[in-house]
Amino acid sequence: MIKKFTSTAFALSLCLAVSAQEPVNTAAVQKIRTEGLEKSKAMDIAYHITDVSGPRLSNSPGLKRAQDWAVKYFNEIGLKNVHLEAWGDFGKGWQVDKFYAATTIPYYHAIIASPKAWTPGTNGPIKSEVVLIKADTITDLAKYKGKLKGKIVMLESALVQPLKNSYTPDNVRYTDDKLTEMANATLQGGGRPGGNRQGGPNAFANQRAMMMRMQSMRAAIDSMLLAEKIGLKLTYARGSYGTFFTSNGASYKLDAKAVAPELEVSSEDYLHILRLLRGGEKVEMEADIKTSFYDKDPKGYNVIAEIPGTDPKLKDEIVMLGGHYDSWHSATGATDNAAGSTVMIEAMRILKAIDFKPKRTIRIALWSSEEQGLFGSRGYVKEHFAEAKDSIYVTKAEHGKLSAYYNLDNGTGTVRGVYLQGNTAVKDIFQSWLAPFEDLGAKTITVGNTGGTDHQSFDGVGLPGFQFIQDPMDYNTRTHHSNQDTFDRLVEDDLKKSATIIASFVYHTSERADKLPRKPMPKASPSRF
Repeated sequence: MIKKFTSTAFALSLCLAVSAQEPVNTAAVQKIRTEGLEKSKAMDIAYHITDVSGPRLSNSPGLKRAQDWAVKYFNEIGLKNVHLEAWGDFGKGWQVDKFYAATTIPYYHAIIASPKAWTPGTNGPIKSEVVLIKADTITDLAKYKGKLKGKIVMLESALVQPLKNSYTPDNVRYTDDKLTEMANATLQGGGRPGGNRQGGPNAFANQRAMMMRMQSMRAAIDSMLLAEKIGLKLTYARGSYGTFFTSNGASYKLDAKAVAPELEVSSEDYLHILRLLRGGEKVEMEADIKTSFYDKDPKGYNVIAEIPGTDPKLKDEIVMLGGHYDSWHSATGATDNAAGSTVMIEAMRILKAIDFKPKRTIRIALWSSEEQGLFGSRGYVKEHFAEAKDSIYVTKAEHGKLSAYYNLDNGTGTVRGVYLQGNTAVKDIFQSWLAPFEDLGAKTITVGNTGGTDHQSFDGVGLPGFQFIQDPMDYNTRTHHSNQDTFDRLVEDDLKKSATIIASFVYHTSERADKLPRKPMPKASPSRF
């Protein structure tokens, strides 16, 4: 039985008790709660983004399917100005058309793995003895010259260590103590949230030097393997218990250098093969990988839609919400970030369903290519809001019209509050807006920053951009960029609560007399654009 969070006396009392300085429309909140918690379409939205559309790697057919569905859905629910908007050039799309791999000697065993993104296939079935390459220096590679054509290879590395059992739960929620700690964070010098930084300048310099040496060695090995025309390279994938975390094995650029076929192998299967080879046993393996590249349209696109504003004086001002729509390729990107996209789409549906006529225009954006560097949101911000030139930001007309941008991109976990990104002036406002949802567990405001996702594109040019605090769940331990990131990992009640809370935030942002306060304009960082 699903617990319903509806019109409780507790919630209404909270609404009535909020500060008179930042009013909350209790009637609107109740409509939003009823629609969002009792009539939710979140799981149906998530189903179409994940199960129906499939993996949504940047510029892949799966992302195009998901974008086309979103455009259709936005039109169906009555949003306006629905369109795909190019943000700039991305490069090649890519997808896996076929994948099979197994060891055949010393015995048959199908392995858990995935081709690495933007790598080629094997050009048909291959079978080979697995060769373990042992090379500590570039000079060591010479002994393999002329011996690897058509071979399946893996690299000896001291970094690959035996697995250890974990005795901590994968799936967790924030405790009251942790939320209190977040709420008590303070700003230190320079407007940065307090925190501990591990290591000094020398430690970071040494780490950087080590990384550069490793990259140089890897580039030399990859060049040699390509020249040798190997059949397939096996790579150790981080993870355990059948879960592996994926990545790209080549560039998506149109002029990217050719690479050899590469298979990212789950830790258990990789270590199994490695132990046999280290023990002097013969290992034979067969594989058949087919991948496709898509380069006819290298541009990247965001999905944009609106509920137009109705107030004669405020309708040209904007409230934005969004999340990134792209994913990695070894699963269907459910928690990263179909969950966030689902919540934002559902928030728009809720506002349309209650027949809300906002004062300010409400605009949703489903970003692409976040996984490669926030490209979709950064390109959009550059086009609409501000562009870095000569160490300053040159602002566009819409820069002065945006009240706030709200983002969601930390998995399926329910909203527990908001990161202020150091914008202390909005603290009391957000505290008032959260008050009606304390019964849903959302009560924490932290001055702290969080990074790694699209709100940074807005915050970086002096716009109020916010990411919500979410329960961690199994996002970092099991699903983020992994082969386990499927629809089954989504928690329906969490998505419903998040969409309801965010719909209320968007409602109140659009209706308040003034735009949200802003931090001082930062100095430009042209390299980010």
